[in-house]
Amino acid sequence: MNILYFAWVREKVGAAEETVSPPPTVGTLGQLIDWLAQRSPRHAAAFADRKLIRAAIDQVHSQINASVAGAKEVAFFPPVTGG
Repeated sequence: MNILYFAWVREKVGAAEETVSPPPTVGTLGQLIDWLAQRSPRHAAAFADRKLIRAAIDQVHSQINASVAGAKEVAFFPPVTGG
């Protein structure tokens, strides 16, 4: 699975993308966030406040309880504001 990070999420993680193989116990977006947060202190900092994170699974905006089974790409980014 390819993980993409955008804006300040990328800055906190220290990478724009990475390829990961989560364990079979990771079935939802929330579980993926929990698993990623354990990878390093930088990941933990990026995912410290879930209210500030938005995600897309295979380029479709997704909620925290969405399944990541079979996903090829998950992107994480801050909320987008317009004006």
